[in-house]
Amino acid sequence: MKFAIVGAGFTGAVLARELAEAGNEIQVFETREHIAGNCYSERDQQTGVLLHKYGPHIFHTDNKEVWEYVNRFAEFMPYINRVKTTSQGQVFSLPINLHTINQYFKRTFNPAEAKVFIESEADNNIKDPQSFEKQAMKFVGKDLYEAFFKGYTIKQWGVSPAELPASILKRLPVRFNYDDNYFNHEFQGMPKDGYTPIVARLLNHKTITVHLNTSFEARQTELFDHVFYTGPIDAWFNFEFGRLGYRTLDFVREDHKGDYQGCAVMNYGDQSVPYTRISEHKHFAPWENHEQTVIFKEYSRSCGETDIPYYPIRLVNEKAMLNTYIEKAQTQSKVSFLGRLGTYRYLDMDVTIAEALAASKTIVKCIRTDNKIPAFFVDVL
Repeated sequence: MKFAIVGAGFTGAVLARELAEAGNEIQVFETREHIAGNCYSERDQQTGVLLHKYGPHIFHTDNKEVWEYVNRFAEFMPYINRVKTTSQGQVFSLPINLHTINQYFKRTFNPAEAKVFIESEADNNIKDPQSFEKQAMKFVGKDLYEAFFKGYTIKQWGVSPAELPASILKRLPVRFNYDDNYFNHEFQGMPKDGYTPIVARLLNHKTITVHLNTSFEARQTELFDHVFYTGPIDAWFNFEFGRLGYRTLDFVREDHKGDYQGCAVMNYGDQSVPYTRISEHKHFAPWENHEQTVIFKEYSRSCGETDIPYYPIRLVNEKAMLNTYIEKAQTQSKVSFLGRLGTYRYLDMDVTIAEALAASKTIVKCIRTDNKIPAFFVDVL
């Protein structure tokens, strides 16, 4: 069969590869001048540092199938993400752990003592937290909330944490040991040569053709047996019901000599600092040596019509609008919506790949059984 895949990020590339290996002809359409979407990485010509052009991407997962899959297409190097934050004139480790607690409160608690102390700090009057702010206060109390969550969240989302849903802060944001590994996943690492070569190898198949700097128009659907769309779902329908809300990011580059901050990521929790974090990209590849260094100060703001959408807002109004788009999408006979933009969800790379692999299996099964390919392969809402 002949398929069109709109978007050459991980979703589109994995789907293209799997459907091509199942014997189908694939045309991939990408509006940007490069593949790999927001995971795009490139070697900086001035410094030799491997840069994550659209912000840091660290691969982490508990999904063994996904880990083995990406390792087919790249050599992954060991990498542990250890994030620091500057707050109230001091530098702390994140996520909040025993060292953070002892440093902030100037104590020497052991794990049991720290747990009792944090329980005494937490606002136990909050029984059913509905907002991000209430959720954080229930978990860690006023002091830690204001030091590590409030200012950063206001800058990241552009609204008060009291207006954000509690679901954004899903789990207990504190550890009662000295573990400063930012992620809890079994498999963690960084591709030795960056993410772009992974996507290039995924797309390197005799029945896959990639069209860069090329938009896909809805009227072209008739030229294919089916279209798999990974762009913004509202854009497919020409924003008929309005534009879904996103936050976008601005990156301000600075070049320095030596080591600028001593870590890959430094968050800034104080609202008085306009940027949310600074990433120093040579630290994402600690197996390399560079005399010069490149940093990016990261600023979050509301996404305009010509900006790159990063984080879906998904508040009440956006969810209502999304539902109208989902209903209309379900009426399409030859189009499926996938990925971060196609389903209007924030997705880590491993989830993106897992969903693309699962979707490809469903698609192949539909082809073999002559069943209709679904518009969505996951519960979008």
